[in-house]
Amino acid sequence: MDRLSEHSAFTGAAVARLHHGASNNFTDQLAVETPIAFVYNCEPYVVMMASPRDLEDFARGFSISEGIVANNSDILAVDQTAKSSGISLGIEIPPDRAALLIERMRSIAGRTGCGICGISDIEQVMRALPQLPHSAPINASAIDAAIKALPAHQTFNKQTGAVHAAGFANANGELLLVREDVGRHNALDKLIGAIICAGLSPADGMVVITSRCSMEMVQKTIALGCPVLVAVSAPTSLAVQIAQDHGLTIAAFARGDGFNLYSHPERIV
Repeated sequence: MDRLSEHSAFTGAAVARLHHGASNNFTDQLAVETPIAFVYNCEPYVVMMASPRDLEDFARGFSISEGIVANNSDILAVDQTAKSSGISLGIEIPPDRAALLIERMRSIAGRTGCGICGISDIEQVMRALPQLPHSAPINASAIDAAIKALPAHQTFNKQTGAVHAAGFANANGELLLVREDVGRHNALDKLIGAIICAGLSPADGMVVITSRCSMEMVQKTIALGCPVLVAVSAPTSLAVQIAQDHGLTIAAFARGDGFNLYSHPERIV
């Protein structure tokens, strides 16, 4: 297998394919998954398994979606350092924010498939979230358009077949930003960072994801301040409950020819 590059999204691997009794050797492309360490003010916080690209977006989006900082201006600097077995993100935040972070310090690695690994207190899982305000309605055709457009922007998934995507679309269904990662919640964090850095208004569009709609995806979308979350697969019961309580519209099982509305259907016309 090729040596992993710091910012490569995929790497070549020699593969033997057996099909109808015949063997065929070829080079396949595998999605790179590497440890990404989040270090705040020189204090290690958590290690996430992720795709090693769009890492400044990741640092900013994760910090905001997890409530570590209140807004992008609280992130004073992001430095990337390549390590022998991964990448370290050195994130500088104000001292008062760093003091609050120590109280909820995580101590174990975050796996690719879980957005809350390492939290030691049950109360931290159900954290305080803002109430989303009423927003302008979105036409159902815009949701269908965004879902249909998303595959064309999944460049790394086309290479590997193992990468999730999260996109941000405007009220007309036009995709403005897309981020990909081996972890669904990582892709969303990267998207959140990209939205904020681009100066876009989360309240004026919708988040579109290629995964199931789990509670951490709902929490991150609410923390972003986006009123609509569109998912290709199903939501969980807790995801629907949190969305209902905080004013988020969930459109799930969205496949380009329709979808199911699980919370606040009044936003969709």
